[in-house]
Amino acid sequence: MSLPKTLAEDVARNLVMVARLIDEDPEQAYAYARIALRLASRVAAVREAAGFAAYATQKYAEALAEFRASRRMTGSVDLWPVMADCERGLGRPERAMAMAGEPEVQKLDKAGQVEMRLVAAGARRDMGQIDAAIVTLQSPELASSSVQPWTPRLRYAYADALLEAGREDEAREWFAKALEADKDGSTDASDRLAELDGVEFVDVEDDAEEDVEVVETLDDDDDDDDDEAEGPAKA
Repeated sequence: MSLPKTLAEDVARNLVMVARLIDEDPEQAYAYARIALRLASRVAAVREAAGFAAYATQKYAEALAEFRASRRMTGSVDLWPVMADCERGLGRPERAMAMAGEPEVQKLDKAGQVEMRLVAAGARRDMGQIDAAIVTLQSPELASSSVQPWTPRLRYAYADALLEAGREDEAREWFAKALEADKDGSTDASDRLAELDGVEFVDVEDDAEEDVEVVETLDDDDDDDDDEAEGPAKA
């Protein structure tokens, strides 16, 4: 659907702000998405952006409605995994699992299929099926030594599931593999490894403040000593 030039520019500006803020300030991104939605609700890209903004603020019912609207407009299956994850967010993991078995999954590209696998494993964990979650994550993508954009999250999810199952040694191995692949710091694999190794991080700023307090206390004591020394002399 085409929009008049001025309106299209207004919509584009709002969508740019959504993309810019969605990670650091999702509530503000959501506000911009609502403006774009009021301006152009019949544009699929607007509905999709509104869906992601709602998803980022955990408004899962609203996000799902927007994703469905976008899918109806485009016929694309790209949003299938995040739609399934919305079902999880709404407390309906069984629906997410049902979606994981639908024909739409076969139409996804490799990244989409991995994302769907992550959602399905999460749904299994929601239902208390930790062993099934582990099996769900076991795949050629997980075993591959090739690092792809999804590799850190896939390895991390597998490690986390192993840890929940009490398989700590294996979990540590996979957290290490996740960290090795995670060049952008998209996971907290390093922190999880440190926890498993019993490493405690000390806040340097807090230590510095404590040192300052100790120095100030010592200075005060020195001043008191000086006063005591000078007192008798003045008398």
